Amino acid sequence: MINRRDVLAGIAGLAAASAATRAFAQQKTEISISRQPGILYMPLHVIEKHKLIEKHAQALGISGAAVKWISFSNGGAQQDALISGNVDLVNTGTGQLLLLNDRTRGGVKGIVASSACPLTFVSRDPRIKSLKDIGPGDKIAVPTVKVSTQAILLQMAAAQMFGPDQYAKFDANTVQLGHPDAFVALKNPTHEVKSHFAAPPYDYYELKDVPGAHAVATSAEIIGGPLSQGQFFTSTKFAEANPKWIEAVRKAAEEAKSMIEADMKASVEAYKEINNDKTPTETLVDLMKQPGMAEFNLYPQGTMKFAAHLHKVGSLKAMPASWKDYYLPIAYDMPGN
Repeated sequence: MINRRDVLAGIAGLAAASAATRAFAQQKTEISISRQPGILYMPLHVIEKHKLIEKHAQALGISGAAVKWISFSNGGAQQDALISGNVDLVNTGTGQLLLLNDRTRGGVKGIVASSACPLTFVSRDPRIKSLKDIGPGDKIAVPTVKVSTQAILLQMAAAQMFGPDQYAKFDANTVQLGHPDAFVALKNPTHEVKSHFAAPPYDYYELKDVPGAHAVATSAEIIGGPLSQGQFFTSTKFAEANPKWIEAVRKAAEEAKSMIEADMKASVEAYKEINNDKTPTETLVDLMKQPGMAEFNLYPQGTMKFAAHLHKVGSLKAMPASWKDYYLPIAYDMPGN
């Protein structure tokens, strides 16, 4: 379950941010957006590299439009930054969006999705061949305990395997580590963390470079299809006060998707530059050819299944009737689930 004290503090932060938004009528000329490391966020790196949001914001009439990108290691840190008003938009997983939307009673909503690349549970422990083999002392690295996409996927898997009342069976096994740190932990044969529910490219690196590393499960296997791993979202107050920025984000996401499809190599190089990743370009291009990797649709996927689980276990007070309940109208013309 999400920490109630943190949520209440976050709601207070959103209220303060909302008051600040109402204090001016003009749209902002500079906004801040958070991002995380990892190639699944490639659309963001293409957007940042080519200043696509600024381009579309200026075309929509925002003179001197500027975007400040701020890097965070996990979705929990991004959530804190948004609810405290330290960033205007974030891009992270489905769980964070659903929980914030519920706790703020619709005060946080999605703009567009950006990726639904699969996540892979990787272990170097030869004993763990399936999730059922996880024992009480096994440590599993996830970006944020209990509320990250990976943590919630583990809850869903536990409910499927052991019954709905056992959804929290793996919660005590999880430890909070950003993907780069989890990769380092897995490479260290003496580190207590032997398993990592990893996002690309770290799962790829681990399977390639860590002795004994093997894939145990994937997000697609647990949820039964693609799941949006990244989406832009913001406070509804910001969206109401800054509609041109919201439109610019959608247009930038659309253009980034087209650029990736047209030239994967150039897009990989944009990712490498933003993330300071020294991996050979050819290796990463090969990674992006793997099944499900080039999944950069703008519409949400698998999110209602996530919502159903969170509502069933009590993390969401209200069950959304549709994905449109937690997305802004700018996305309503697209398919979604």
